[in-house]
Formats: sequence, structure tokens, C-alpha cells
Amino acid sequence: MANQLFKTKSPDRLIRESEAPERQMKRSLTAVDLTALGIGAIIGTGIFALTGTAAAGDPAPATASHMATPVISFIQSWISGAETVMGRPGAGPGVIFSFMVAAIACGFAALCYSELASMIPVSGSAYTYSYATMGEIVAWIIGWDLILEYAVGNMAVAVGWSGYFVKLCHSLFGLNFPLWAVTDTKTAQHLIANGGDALQGYSSTTLPSIAGYPFALNLPAGLIVAAVTILLIFGIRESARANSVAVIIKVAVVVFVIAYGAFLVNPPNWSPVLPNGLSGVMSAAAIVFFAFIGFDAVSTTAEETRNPQRDMPIGMIASLLICTLLYVLMSGVLTGIKKYTEYTGDSAAVATAFGGAPWAQALVSAGALAGMTSVLLVFQLGQPRIFMAMSRDGLLPQVFARLHPRYRTPYITTICTGLAVGGVALFTDIGSLAELTNIGTLFAFSLVCIGVIILRKTDPNRRRPFRVPLVPLVPILGVLMCLMLMLSLPILTWIRFFMWMGLGVAIYLIYGMRNSKLQHGIDTGDTEDELPPIS
Repeated sequence: MANQLFKTKSPDRLIRESEAPERQMKRSLTAVDLTALGIGAIIGTGIFALTGTAAAGDPAPATASHMATPVISFIQSWISGAETVMGRPGAGPGVIFSFMVAAIACGFAALCYSELASMIPVSGSAYTYSYATMGEIVAWIIGWDLILEYAVGNMAVAVGWSGYFVKLCHSLFGLNFPLWAVTDTKTAQHLIANGGDALQGYSSTTLPSIAGYPFALNLPAGLIVAAVTILLIFGIRESARANSVAVIIKVAVVVFVIAYGAFLVNPPNWSPVLPNGLSGVMSAAAIVFFAFIGFDAVSTTAEETRNPQRDMPIGMIASLLICTLLYVLMSGVLTGIKKYTEYTGDSAAVATAFGGAPWAQALVSAGALAGMTSVLLVFQLGQPRIFMAMSRDGLLPQVFARLHPRYRTPYITTICTGLAVGGVALFTDIGSLAELTNIGTLFAFSLVCIGVIILRKTDPNRRRPFRVPLVPLVPILGVLMCLMLMLSLPILTWIRFFMWMGLGVAIYLIYGMRNSKLQHGIDTGDTEDELPPIS
């Protein structure tokens, strides 16, 4: 049983299977395209929505339980016998250091991703790399885990996109939408309960009901997911072009915020730099890590890249470096314009910073909208390709591996992902799922770092177009940094993470293991194989 669970698939076999004629995808992406895809995935909801709350912190309500306390703080309190501090301490102006800490963790992971992507230029990202290094059960776990990064993360992005879209339409054109058509039921009821300014900009605040139960649905969120899904079905080249346009817009807005905001900075606002010390910096780093998620999505396009051995490392590392520089400068400007405490509970800190200039607020909202659109596009691109890789191996139904006969895209998994993400975004307030996305991504990054060490030992002579320096030191530092950020997340997030992983393992034991092509010794590109169950 153990031999079955941890059986690996060699890089040669992975590459050979991806080159089967019926699996061929269009190779049209260049290093510039990949860098744009990386920036498109990285700059989005995180920088526009999380900078303020990371700097100001999140004071817990009086009824909060210790389950909301970051793991490190809870352990320290438990050991010392001291009272557990509730909430999440803010980093203050030191949020720039939080971005640096998160960037360093991502940098170590990016180097490891680059080595594996250049060695194994196959779609599937961390799932494929884990299959080649640690075995099928680990590959399945990481594939299941990546749903948290791509699909669940995109649900939150779609809801955020809708909010900015409604605000922009109101500020630019004076358009008002009925409340029931632009948000979920829980949020709508919350807005109605608060009344006053909270309801400004809506043409109607009356909710329809079914069988006596009021309801609302977030139509803009569902429609943007549908539009992105259709675009992705038509082809990678067209999707890359649309992403490039969105990237140009949002990078221009970020540069505007930095350049224009620099003249509004009041230096005393930067004091004290670290109001809550190291704990505030680390707690904020675990939150702003969400702003870096996405560079690894570049690795899912390996089979659509002209020269993956050279271009994929360039795309991942270049996009990460560019975004880190922009993040540090932008967070410094925002905490200099206003005192960090003024951003408490503010999910639109960038717009708030320019409160005295409505035209600047509108411009920032447009940039945020472009940023979230490109994130939606890249994440919706990545998730179907991971499902496709898992289906090729028999761990998911074979229909998920089919490519469109004309556009050569995994259209069935793209449609399924779009329906799931759009459906949840229509009716659900995502809330704290950003933290769940973070812990899933950090776990994936850790396994990729470990995979580099394993392949250096088991296959030292394999050609590596890109090599991680100072192995095993750099991968080990990557694992430690990811673990440190994971421990800075709330305990409740860990409980949800383990529950999700437990569900994934159960599905593998019931379906995946019994239909695995590797377990049956099948080595074919035919995606319609009928597999006998494992006895």
C-alpha cells in the first residue's frame, strides 16, 4: 500500500505524455507574455484591499475566541500562562517590512519553481512537481490544496471586483443598482441594518423573497467570471493579450499612486515605524502574502510556452521582483499620506488615501478593477490546467483532460471552474477565505522547495536549464519562511485547512487510487482509457 501511495512518475515520462499528439496545446507564449501573466496574477485584490488592514491591524470583538488568535501568539501565551491577546496586531508604517518578508518567502519558492519548471515543462504546477518527487498521494494532496489558491481565491476576487465596479459606475456615471442584484444576501442585510451612508448609491434597498426568505445575488461577480471563462475557452493567445492590456492599466495606476502620493506624504505619520514590534510585522506579512499569490500560475502554462526552459524562470522571477518594488513603494506612500490607524477596517485604503480628490479616487477604482480582472483571468487559466493534469493521470474523470478540437484549450475544466467560482460568488460572502487561500498556497510552496532537494539527490545528472543556488540552503530557508508565515495565521484557519485536506484524502482513496494510470502501469496519451479498479 505504501509503495502505491508514494510511487513517483519520472520527469521523462511526464514530458513524454505531454507530447502525445492529442494533448498538444498551442505554444505561443514568450518570456514577456509570462512576465505579464505573472504581474497580472500578483497585482490585484491584495495590494488594493489588504494594505490598510495589514497596517492598522484587526481588533477582535469582545466575543472573539482564542481560535482567531495567530498560532504563534497563542502558543506563546499558553507557555507563559499570560492572557491571550485577541485580534491581529497591525504593522503600522512597518508594513513595508511585512511586504519584504512575504516577498522573501515567495522569492525562495520562485527559485525552486523555476528549477522544476525548466526541468519538467509540463502543465500542473506544484501538482506535477510533487508527482515527480514525492509520490502520487502527495501529488493528489497538493493538487487538491491548489484549489484553495486558484478557485477559492478567485471567489473572493470576483466579489471584490463587483464592489469596485458598482462604485465606479456610481462615481463616473451616476448609475445606481438595486441592492439585491449586486451583492449577496448576508451583505445586503448587513447594509440595510446599518442604513444611512451604507445604502448610498443603490436604486432600491428592498430585497425580494422566496417562501418568505429574502435573497440577493451578486450579478456583476457572476457575469465577470462568465466573461473571463468564455475568453479562456477561445485561446491562450487571446487571453494573454487581454491580460496584457489590464496589466498596463493597473501598473500605470500603481505608478500614479506612488508618484502623486509622494507629494502628499506627511513624514510624522511614519512614526512610530513599528507600533507593535515584530509580532505586528509578521502578522501583517501573513495577510499581505495574499498580495503575492499568483506568480506560480505562470508554471501552469508550460505546455503553451515557446521555450519553457528559458522563459518560465524569467517570467516568474521578473514578475515577482517588479511587484515587490511597487508594493514596498506603494505601502510606504499610503502610510505616509494618512496615519495608519485611520485605515482600521478599511478594505479600500488606496481610495481612502485620496479622499480629497474625487478624480484620483475614480482613477484608483479603475485601476483596482483592471487589477482584479487580470487576477481573475490568470487564476481561471491556472485551475483548469491543474485539473487537466490530474485527469490525465486518472486521478480525476478522464473527460476533464479533453482539449477543444479547434482552440486546443481544456474547455471542459475551464467551464466547470467558471461555474463553480461564479456560482459561489453569486450567493456567498467569502469573508476570511483569503486566509484559507494563503495557508493552502504556503503549503504548496513548501512542497515545491522540498521537491528541489529530493530531485537533486535522486536525479543529480539531469539537465537543469535553471539551477537554484546554494542547495539545500535556499530550499530549506524557503520551507522555514513559509512555515513561519503559516504559523502567523489564525488557529481557525488551520482547522479549516485540515478539514479540507481530509476531504481530499478521502476522495483520493475512494476514486483516485482506484483509477490511477500509474498504479495500473498505463503509459499512454489516450484520455479515454477504461481503467479496471485496483483490487
